[in-house]
Amino acid sequence: MVRKVSEAMAQSESQPAVAPVKDASTVMLVRDGAHGPEVFLQRRVGGMAFAAGMTVFPGGGVDPSDASIALDWAGPEPAWWAERFGIDAGRAQALVCAAVRETFEECGVLLAGPTADSVVSDTAVYAEARGQLERRELSFAEFLTRENLVLRADLLRPWDNWITPVIEPRRYDTRFFVAVLPEGQLADGATSEAEVVAWCTPAEAIGRWREGVDVLLPPTWTQLAALDEFASTAEILAAGRDITPIMPVYDPSGGGPALAFPHADRYFAELPDNSRIRGSQRPE
Repeated sequence: MVRKVSEAMAQSESQPAVAPVKDASTVMLVRDGAHGPEVFLQRRVGGMAFAAGMTVFPGGGVDPSDASIALDWAGPEPAWWAERFGIDAGRAQALVCAAVRETFEECGVLLAGPTADSVVSDTAVYAEARGQLERRELSFAEFLTRENLVLRADLLRPWDNWITPVIEPRRYDTRFFVAVLPEGQLADGATSEAEVVAWCTPAEAIGRWREGVDVLLPPTWTQLAALDEFASTAEILAAGRDITPIMPVYDPSGGGPALAFPHADRYFAELPDNSRIRGSQRPE
């Protein structure tokens, strides 16, 4: 049984050297395909400090500049996102900004437009700025302001919240979002963080994981299993989500899977090679 996050965190207070938790945002880009909704996935390069070689959704840590209030915003206000995620409005705004920024940096998809009811159709014209953002030479707010673009928070939906276990040396409090690929835009692999990118159905992604082709950490596998229940992107966007923080708990003494989280029994039963589940690379 999975312990509540508050209980697990209370227990972890007695354990030394627990790494601090950093806010992060992950976006599941979806589109309608011939066999149902498809999702965009990236296999991270082997040299990454966190989740090296894993197949993941676009995303990353919140940058201090994501908290800037100097930008045009369309859609639910930060207070709405704060209520959904159980946090304050400032933190919620930073998470939404990080979600849009990271999606643009990692796959070139930009959830922004020249007006509150439009979205850019060709992001190639922003290629230079994309590189500057990735290198942290330009803040996302500065980019949007310079290009007269409005952040389209209404194109995102809140989906889930996972916290890295206390046993990891790098830890993230990750909010998962879902968004439909804007018409005319293309998701690419032009990032230093990914070696392979692909669109596939959630069922196909899970099948590749079972076959040992791709490696999925529990949060990614869980989201794919959830998305597999929907017949269209419209159904995904309309889904009501009860978002409760999940922090897997490491407990090898329980007689079951050493890592406890929702549906862990199914995950470990289908996992092709237990040695391949790994998070951060340990420091030398």
